[in-house]
Amino acid sequence: MKSLNEDLKTGQFKQVYLLYGEESYLKKQYKDRLSKAMLPEGDTMNYAYYEGKGTDVKQVIDLAETLPFFAPRRLIVMEDTGFFKSASPELSEYIRSMPETACFLFVESEVDKRGKLYKAVKEKGRIVEMTRQDGATLQKWVLSMIQKEGKQITQSAVRFFLTKVGDDMENIHGELEKLFCYTMGRTEITIHDMEEICTTHIDNQIFEMIHAVAEKRQKQALLYYYDLLALKEPPMRILFLMVRQFRILMEVSEMSRRGYGKKEISEHVKIPPFAVGKYLAQAQKFSIRKLRQILEDCAGTEEEVKTGKLADTMAVELLIMQYSS
Repeated sequence: MKSLNEDLKTGQFKQVYLLYGEESYLKKQYKDRLSKAMLPEGDTMNYAYYEGKGTDVKQVIDLAETLPFFAPRRLIVMEDTGFFKSASPELSEYIRSMPETACFLFVESEVDKRGKLYKAVKEKGRIVEMTRQDGATLQKWVLSMIQKEGKQITQSAVRFFLTKVGDDMENIHGELEKLFCYTMGRTEITIHDMEEICTTHIDNQIFEMIHAVAEKRQKQALLYYYDLLALKEPPMRILFLMVRQFRILMEVSEMSRRGYGKKEISEHVKIPPFAVGKYLAQAQKFSIRKLRQILEDCAGTEEEVKTGKLADTMAVELLIMQYSS
């Protein structure tokens, strides 16, 4: 990303860019910044945008071969085309010999680094992976936006906010906008404001539900489950998220037992560094044996639903009741 920022700063651009990864907010921000920087403002004649897996490679190549209209370059943006997961030999070959007047900007979620197209872009241009940001980076980003609004917040409140809303930057941005509107007319943003107006991310809802299960607070655990159903979350997706949560707890527990630190656990298990502490605390409430048993019972519940022995809503409810009683 440092090289990409340098390109934007100097105005010395590559002919081909590939932005990929799970952080949608960053991809959108850099897609817009590159588009504005590579073409004069209002130049719609030399800009083209294609989206989806139905994008026609031949049409893209034909357009790239067309000279730009009174401008040094033509920019063609392609988003979520799937070209980097499927074979695109024609486009791969074209990129290696494309005219200097054409520029490609690809924006994708997933790529195959072994593919010819990925290798062609790597040779000709610049590839930047947009990953989920770590806790320290997110805290700085949140603080900077709050300060721009002329508001104040404590470090502990920022940490609570990120724990509540998750680490997706687009979601964080939306929740901050809600907070700014809610606290209009005063400068300080408090934890109470967040509890009143911010939506708890589904992963955190699952975390709290598992926490209630661990503490044998059956009524609270079921209330979390009913809330998720009210939010139109399918029971089998809730079960999937429960399984993922218990697997994370098992991995965290195993790594902690072997002496790994929070940084190593965060990197291996793929959870934000600021969240490792709460996962460690929750993992201590279960033995490894108990976690294995729960995962086996989750698999059994899924089997009972798939074979028609139990309705999905009731099956997950019974599982929650079993381990919270």
